[in-house]
Amino acid sequence: MILPRLLLLLLSSGLNLISAVPTSSNLHPRANEVVNQTTCNRKQYTYQKLAGYGLVPSNARDSFGDTLGGFGSSIAIDLNSWRKLRNGTYTGTLYAIPDRGWNTQGTLNYQNRIHIFDISFTPAANTTAASPSPPNLLLTYKRTTLLTDSLGNPTTGLDADPTGGLSIKGFPLLPAATYTGNGFGQPGSGGKRLSLDTEGLVLARDGSYWISDEYGPYIYHFGRSGKLLTAIQPPAAYIPTRNGTTSFSANSPPIYDPKRTVTPKDPQSGRSNNQGLEGLTASADGKTLYALTQSALINDGGPDNPNRRQARLLQYDISNANKPEYEREYVVTLPIYRDPTSKKNATKVAGQSEIHYLGANQFLILARDSGFGRGQDSSTSVYRHIDVFDISDATNIKSAGNDATNGSIASKTGVLKEGITAATYCSFLDFNVNSELGKFGLHNGGAQDPGLLNEKWESIAVVPVDGKKGKDGEFFVFSLSDNDFITQDGYLNGGQYRYKDASGFDLDNQALVFQVQLPKGVNPS
Repeated sequence: MILPRLLLLLLSSGLNLISAVPTSSNLHPRANEVVNQTTCNRKQYTYQKLAGYGLVPSNARDSFGDTLGGFGSSIAIDLNSWRKLRNGTYTGTLYAIPDRGWNTQGTLNYQNRIHIFDISFTPAANTTAASPSPPNLLLTYKRTTLLTDSLGNPTTGLDADPTGGLSIKGFPLLPAATYTGNGFGQPGSGGKRLSLDTEGLVLARDGSYWISDEYGPYIYHFGRSGKLLTAIQPPAAYIPTRNGTTSFSANSPPIYDPKRTVTPKDPQSGRSNNQGLEGLTASADGKTLYALTQSALINDGGPDNPNRRQARLLQYDISNANKPEYEREYVVTLPIYRDPTSKKNATKVAGQSEIHYLGANQFLILARDSGFGRGQDSSTSVYRHIDVFDISDATNIKSAGNDATNGSIASKTGVLKEGITAATYCSFLDFNVNSELGKFGLHNGGAQDPGLLNEKWESIAVVPVDGKKGKDGEFFVFSLSDNDFITQDGYLNGGQYRYKDASGFDLDNQALVFQVQLPKGVNPS
């Protein structure tokens, strides 16, 4: 189904983004509007409806002249900015991070960054697949904050060096990429930079940022200006090693040297390639930070399917941001699905892409399949969910043995060791319900047209429907896709490096808004 053409707005920054078209101010669903309900540890969750859709075009550019892509890797909405206007429209400020830049054909010297958008959302009334609504979520780009190390040097998305790292006083050994030329395959003086694959974002109350990464996998604290303040190195069990030494490389060679190899390809312990601290969230009071691996550590059954189910969840006290304290650790057993495109309908793990704190030991978690959707060989996703997990009865696995290099909490086939209880996991909200997607001219499966959902959905933000505290339990859940910077009109390096993705596709940055009923008394961050 082809989406209707949308109104283009010329913003003061000179960037063209897609406008939403407000249609109605009907905010609360009818009592019989229930797509799905689940109960998790005696608490009921209801997916009421898909309430909104918006997008940013694939060729939009930021204030530095670079393609405004991939920023669905993680999002956060400033709850202090969230307003419900008298006409039924909601407004707020959304923060978003891309990961390591355009990397479908090799990593590049892309400086990591945080984008800030104004959002305007007007819920649509009485929409159906037969009479779909135009997009009703407007994301207006405002500005970008570039990230630097503590000395003010730019960071990079280039794959980290296979040995060594960056040594800065007061920090653990940091992942670093040594590059030639300008790091884009063009002339330059070369250099060495802090290497980041940014995946999780938390807004601190003082305007600073906590960001989780896959290379380390570390958690970084950046000031409001984007300068690095603190780095949390997780326990040794998480640190990737090869040949008896730390090896931060994810075996993702640069575009200018595609034959570069790392031996062995996969780490021998620690996080798997591109499976680091993908999920990051904080308690509502901002004092506790949680980070979850995308799937199991090598030591716990990774990296192969279907053994990589046992993801580890870290808990830190960040009430003193300068001295975070490691408190507890849990296991989240990830869901599995059958891959219909494999020869034997193989079982695979739905890696997690984001988590979000709800309170009372419960969290939302975005778990999904891989390789299905817009621009992929198969258009039909079979598992793309926002689920719930509860750590109330989970074992605290923090111990010297479990957290040591090669420390293991599961067998090589991913079976938890005796005495360890994982978090309670409950299936909840399915992105792929076509009767809901059709309300906005969208679909899962079928034609490779602009209405087909993108492959990678990697972010969660939760805001109250009442525009205040959400005491009635009704919330909007925002999720944005990571389009991998896929466009035929791409620019990087301050607009000096032009590219066309080899796929031939232009993938817009898609955004969805779900309306849900959460258990009363929850306090989402």
